[in-house]
Amino acid sequence: MSSSPILLNDEQMRRFITEGFLILNTDFPEAFHRELTDELNRVYKEEGNPGNNLLPRFREIQQVFDHPVITGALTSVLGPDYMLHAHRHGHYNALPSAGGWHKDSYWGYSKMRNHHPWWAMVMYFPQDTPLELGPTGLMPGTQNYQTRTFAADETPGEAYASGKAGTFALIHYDIWHRSTPNVLGNARYMLKFEFMRTAAPTAPSWNNQTAEWTEPAGLKLPIGRHETMWEETWNWLSGSIGSLAHTAASDEEQISQLAKALEDTYEPNALNAVYELARYGERGIEVLLKGLHHERVDVSRLSAYGLAAAGASAIDGLNDALLSEREETVKHAAFAIGELRHLAENSLPALGRLISHPSASVRSTVAETFGMIGGSSQASVDGLIRCLQDEDTQVRFTAGLSLSLLRSAAASAVPALAAALDDENRYVRAHALEALRYIGTEEAKDILIKSLFNARWCTTTTPANAFYP
Repeated sequence: MSSSPILLNDEQMRRFITEGFLILNTDFPEAFHRELTDELNRVYKEEGNPGNNLLPRFREIQQVFDHPVITGALTSVLGPDYMLHAHRHGHYNALPSAGGWHKDSYWGYSKMRNHHPWWAMVMYFPQDTPLELGPTGLMPGTQNYQTRTFAADETPGEAYASGKAGTFALIHYDIWHRSTPNVLGNARYMLKFEFMRTAAPTAPSWNNQTAEWTEPAGLKLPIGRHETMWEETWNWLSGSIGSLAHTAASDEEQISQLAKALEDTYEPNALNAVYELARYGERGIEVLLKGLHHERVDVSRLSAYGLAAAGASAIDGLNDALLSEREETVKHAAFAIGELRHLAENSLPALGRLISHPSASVRSTVAETFGMIGGSSQASVDGLIRCLQDEDTQVRFTAGLSLSLLRSAAASAVPALAAALDDENRYVRAHALEALRYIGTEEAKDILIKSLFNARWCTTTTPANAFYP
């Protein structure tokens, strides 16, 4: 079989955008999965869960993530140079009761979640996983809901990552999900790996045949429909920024109705309103900027998504909002500026002044925004070097990820990244290593290789097999 990635087609991408996940399968022989499951059983019994060392402990798993179905799916959603994140986990489920609905954190809970797919997860099932064995449950279409808009104990429309050994779910990082009851009581493993894109899209990275957005055939969602948001996401993945801007004719009555809907306490309704407002040029931006300063934090947060979709015309108002005395407004404005990327380069001086903001949440958002704006600005690199030395852990590890996005333009950060390899936090260290890899200068490579050799972990050393053979 060819090792070339098997890219998703247009219909699969439409499904991912609307439903937030795809269920796919590898074609390894049954013996491969059986032997891996047997080894998982042995290690979990004798050694416990290896946590972030899952990949080196089970070397066969790398073959899974080199499989062209998985590389093709990840390339399609995250671009060809995606990053395998340092956090990974082998979930074991033998419980007869369901777990709670949740979204995963970003090793800290202050990050504002991206509607655009900057992050994704793969949930890989090495054994046959029928419904009775407790596969992961997914609530379709909820990847962009901050709130759980459905009852905890009533789940109409729930989808399941169920299938033969080798099944995997490619999911939007922020989709609501849970473990389901394992009524058989046999061991059920789900190996979770996380990935992020390291460059914004400039063109479709899937097998794209149709430029225009259309809904997938027979789409049925349990909660809400978001046609404009889906269209905007398709356009973003195709390389467009602010594609909604100025696409609706002026209509004061409609704008007034949307302004009211923006304050709807039912999140799906308000979400539709902010993306529709992004179509209305200056008048829509005016309403969204008012929403950004709204006393309700949820209205402010949702307004930021609309402003991020409204294009370059929103930037001046967002820059003004960076001066707000309210932490949430500043954070939401900085997030929207980051999503506007190179269009917002004139925001860099104001963002630089926020590196000393008293809120760690603001500083972390600013660190992420530097990376998303990209370019070759030394001001961004200098700001991120300062962020690497921040007292807050999330600010520090976000700085490492952002420096990865800047690549060789961040060469002057190499000494600071070398120092970060001694940080007390595992993700600060891991993200510093990734930044050195993506910066790619000889100095960065030398530091990277030395660190990896010093920390080399033997895949066969266990308490029962300490030295030989």
